[in-house]
Amino acid sequence: MASDILSSSVIFLAAAVVAVPIAQRLGLGSVLGYLLAGIAIGPWGLGLISDVDAILHFSEFGVVLLLFLIGLELNPKKLWQMRKPILGLGGSQVVLTSLVIASLLLLAQSWLPAMSWRDALVVGMGLALSSTAIALRVIEEQNLGGSETGHAGFAVLLFQDIAVIPMLAFLPVLAGGGGGSWLDGVWMLGGITLLLVGGHFLLRPLFRWVVLSNVRELFNVAALLLVIGIALGMQSLGLSMALGTFLAGVLLAESEYRHELEIAIEPFKGLLLGLFFIAVGMAVNLGLLWEYPLQIVLAVALLICVKGLLLYGLARIFGIRAKSRSQMAAILSQGGEFAFVLFTAAQGEGLLGHELTSSLLVVVSLSMMTTPLILVLQDKWFARGFKAAAPEQPQSDVIDREPRVIITGFGRFGQVVGRLMFANKIKVTILERDPSQIQFLRKFGYKVYYGDATQLDLLRAAGADKAEAIIICTDEPDEVMEVVALCQQYFPHLKILARARSRVEAHQLLSHGVEHFSRETFAGALDLGRQALISLGMHPYQAKRAEAHFRKLDTTALRDLLPQHSEDVHLATRAKEARKELEEIFDREMRGERERHNGWD
Repeated sequence: MASDILSSSVIFLAAAVVAVPIAQRLGLGSVLGYLLAGIAIGPWGLGLISDVDAILHFSEFGVVLLLFLIGLELNPKKLWQMRKPILGLGGSQVVLTSLVIASLLLLAQSWLPAMSWRDALVVGMGLALSSTAIALRVIEEQNLGGSETGHAGFAVLLFQDIAVIPMLAFLPVLAGGGGGSWLDGVWMLGGITLLLVGGHFLLRPLFRWVVLSNVRELFNVAALLLVIGIALGMQSLGLSMALGTFLAGVLLAESEYRHELEIAIEPFKGLLLGLFFIAVGMAVNLGLLWEYPLQIVLAVALLICVKGLLLYGLARIFGIRAKSRSQMAAILSQGGEFAFVLFTAAQGEGLLGHELTSSLLVVVSLSMMTTPLILVLQDKWFARGFKAAAPEQPQSDVIDREPRVIITGFGRFGQVVGRLMFANKIKVTILERDPSQIQFLRKFGYKVYYGDATQLDLLRAAGADKAEAIIICTDEPDEVMEVVALCQQYFPHLKILARARSRVEAHQLLSHGVEHFSRETFAGALDLGRQALISLGMHPYQAKRAEAHFRKLDTTALRDLLPQHSEDVHLATRAKEARKELEEIFDREMRGERERHNGWD
């Protein structure tokens, strides 16, 4: 038994090591490489592995781990903010695609075997789902996570994963049975409630207890136990394993253990996702493809075209830009891994025949293989390429040069800070995540490193362990706070200085104990206000004093409002009161200044 596992492991690893680099060199992406590796070693290739179903079932944990990591990136507040694209765009896509595909199948009865409306609806629902694993892997590889394409694509995928649950529950009804009892619904609802409540109150104490043991590998064990335990619990209730772990990730998104969990889970996620793609390749029934090549190829082409066009049209209705909607349509045009689950369950309920189910699984598997090819063609179609940036995405080459200061973000704000450091002979390491910006800056002699400062390993590589200070000049407020949290947890010796785009971000930084920050619009606006006073006839000296007084009083008011900002109760009313108080104090102090200076301006 052990030798069989080792032998299979060697076959999987060897196939991946050979196929993936070749696919990457040909510009086809790693996903297609894994799929081709699966075809090569599967029962329709060299026949080195035969038990495809067991491998596919086991490798689904790669998708589960992927959803858990995505949940860690989305706290409940962010998830609530995304409710419109999730319900609007995602919901419209699932419903409309299901109905359109079902209608097309019924209209094509003269060319297809007899199919009832129930079967057509099941096929429509299954083919409406896209591959979460492939789509998210492509979004990650193309660095589209923070783009409009990435946000819209993720919203659709999340709704699809949620929609699998009612689809599975609807199958017994379509089959003519009464479906599950009301007690099953209560169990499902109770399971989700237990996960949310238990996760909120128990997960942090659990990880705190594990951390206090001072056994580092035990944290990895606890992380895997959490994910696998929740996945199995959700499966036993008839719910999606991926959805359960996603919710667990969301619950831990704001915990102090978030980054450690990401580091612990990431290697397992990568391995199991690769195994999943290989298993999908192994599941492609080439026998059916040789028997009905024209029909299957036509079905794959129609599936991709129908889904792509519907996605493009819906994205346009929801106001997504032209290039972003074409990118999203290409990424989500394939069938998904949940179609395997839905079609197999439908066959068990007597809805789909064995031959039809086998053909559908081949169509879905082949459609998964088309996504990297479509992206290559799209890359050539667009003059500037699919990545929305001409230069190739660089690899992080940052090394620890023992800097005194680390600067994250080197746009218009960070460049001013950096030039001041250089002018005073301060040794600086600069991190920037925009490849085009790096290429531009290096033309002018700046040594700028590519990297995402929210990654703990990158900060360590940049020398955060030895540096004296970090200056966070990133223009994304959420990213600023992520870097602050990382530095406070892992590099407490670092002096943290940060950019605040408004009073809201300034309050957030103050509430996290960051005393040194600059409101980027405040200084410029104050200087312009001083010039306005002079242009209205005020003496320059008096205008300068007015500027200094206002700066001092506004800074005091900012700190006074911090408790109200944290509580978010009657904040607008308190802000109005503070503004009125500031005006009265300002007027009183300015009169006192004139008296002390004997009226001289």
